[in-house]
Amino acid sequence: MNKKIKVAIIGSGNIGSDLMIKVMRHGRHLEMGAMVGIDAASDGLARATRLGVPVTPAGIEGLLAMPGFADIGLVFDATSAGAHHRHNALLQQHGKQVIDLTPAAIGPYVVPVVNLEQHRGARNVNMVTCGGQATIPIVAAVSRVAKVHYAEIVASMSSRSAGPGTRDNIDEFTETTSRALELVGGATRGKAIIVLNPAEPPMMMRDSVFCFSDVADQARIEAAVLEMVEQVRQYVPGYRLKQRVQFEECGAGRELNIPGLGMLAGLKTSVYLEVEGAAHYLPAYAGNLDIMTSAALACAERYAERLHYLEN
Repeated sequence: MNKKIKVAIIGSGNIGSDLMIKVMRHGRHLEMGAMVGIDAASDGLARATRLGVPVTPAGIEGLLAMPGFADIGLVFDATSAGAHHRHNALLQQHGKQVIDLTPAAIGPYVVPVVNLEQHRGARNVNMVTCGGQATIPIVAAVSRVAKVHYAEIVASMSSRSAGPGTRDNIDEFTETTSRALELVGGATRGKAIIVLNPAEPPMMMRDSVFCFSDVADQARIEAAVLEMVEQVRQYVPGYRLKQRVQFEECGAGRELNIPGLGMLAGLKTSVYLEVEGAAHYLPAYAGNLDIMTSAALACAERYAERLHYLEN
């Protein structure tokens, strides 16, 4: 049996705690090596301690000083975009593989079902954002059939599932997601909007994806979208379409004024999604957090598989 890779999680908040539970329950090639926080009284550190995971409340410095740090093969950063720059610089000095769950985007954007294999050798990979993980696969699916000139996504989530990190990084969220819609999704121009909904009871994560492309076979586009949804469901079981894919042709005389591109004729594809969380640590309505931790776990498992392959 292959030896499991020890991982550390920096950030003992909602995302870090949920990721810890996923690693412990579903990690095939991974095991917890450390949980890192900056608040000794945090629930995440307390839970990790009860589960027998080594902890430190001293942040990145505490991790570097831990007796088992040399055995850590991979580090997840679930803090903030600003903090990640410093964390990554220190971790790279020690040759650690880093998976970034903040919008810092130091490394390449990675969405497992779209481009993980292209960046499997990168020492730092960025998980974009929750909205990006949910919507970029759909834009990529449409792009495989027709040239997507413009992609706009609206990620709506319960305000209860948006912690301090999300709220402090709203600008980075929109900028990172917009850019990733282009670089990973294949759109010429991308735009992202985030909505924090205070409704009670809390709403599930909902995502609306609008693609404006060259006119193409609608059946082929729908088939590509359905196939992509099933691929995402392999690691995010609560990911699903809310209704059939919608189409609208905008021909001569009905051109759309696309931001930055001018008046264009083409095909508008609308896809409406819902993401239900697995409720490992977070409530089921927090699909926005669940899709991030699930995508990060999928990337880490692939890294571990590759490492075992190289060792053998």
